Amino acid sequence: MRIAIDAMGGDYAPDEIIAGVVESIEFLEKGDSLILLGPAEVIESKLGSKVLKKNADVIRIVNAPEIIGMDEPPVDALRKKRNSSISIMNKMAADGEADAVISAGNTGACVAASQLRLRNIEGVNRPGIAVVFPTFEGPVTMCDVGANISCKPINFYQYAIMASMYSKHILGIENPRVGVMSIGEEEAKGNEIVKKAKELIRSDPKINFIGNIEGRDIFKGKCDVAICDGFVGNVVLKLTEGLVDGLFKVIKHELMHQSMILALKFKPVMMKMYQKYDYHEYGGAPLLGVDGTSIICHGSSKARTIKNAINAARKFYKVGINLKIKEYLATTTVKGIDEQYHNI
Repeated sequence: MRIAIDAMGGDYAPDEIIAGVVESIEFLEKGDSLILLGPAEVIESKLGSKVLKKNADVIRIVNAPEIIGMDEPPVDALRKKRNSSISIMNKMAADGEADAVISAGNTGACVAASQLRLRNIEGVNRPGIAVVFPTFEGPVTMCDVGANISCKPINFYQYAIMASMYSKHILGIENPRVGVMSIGEEEAKGNEIVKKAKELIRSDPKINFIGNIEGRDIFKGKCDVAICDGFVGNVVLKLTEGLVDGLFKVIKHELMHQSMILALKFKPVMMKMYQKYDYHEYGGAPLLGVDGTSIICHGSSKARTIKNAINAARKFYKVGINLKIKEYLATTTVKGIDEQYHNI
């Protein structure tokens, strides 16, 4: 498998990105290769001649002299910077020169480039970014968390299908329960988009739909898949990340305040818990709905984030999630969807 990685994407690029690539080498299978994109001289200097020589059959460098900043308007940046790593690696994937792309760079640019080059899976209107929340009751997949902030009911329905496929075939949940994020669990709650989305999802008997869910339900084991627009999803994601970091800081402070011996005693347990709920452990989030493997990582990705993202890309590709989505859409019993679901 050939995996293209944006060496210049993220707050800690290129050092942490390149370190993660090097760390992932030991987990690769025979025939796998890693393609690093960015200014060639920068990547070469960071890797060093010894590492390059030792891994000449695994690591390949593709020169991409332009860099898209995290704050640049996505479409304009892609148009002006055709020699950026994000642009080139998606073109490589479209041309059959790479099997997966990974970036911790500008999310909007990553989404736009993948849509432009890889195109959407037939039957998918807009792709969605899916993240996995590790909870005490098991993993919960949320889609979308930032690709599409202005959704129509048809987008919610397609997210429900794609996230269910991901939950079933990647996480091993046989019949994932799907809920739509709303401001209350009562049937009448939610805006017109949410209400129409529920009608559409409920009309598909193959989806295990449970209706409305509230934010707290994600961590109470009520659902396996949570569907929302990218605005709501991104707020939930960032709030959860901040809450986890803050909670562990409070616990650490209290333990050290009580006793240094107590703090040292519980340190291994705390580290194990933190890793379980730390987004770095889950690598990147797949962009569901594009006809390829596109993994989008957090802007603050570290070496282990990238290493785990590479593993996530390999699993996504080998399981064949896109093929399963295509098969579902081709055989779905929901036909002739009313225009109201598209145009509301």
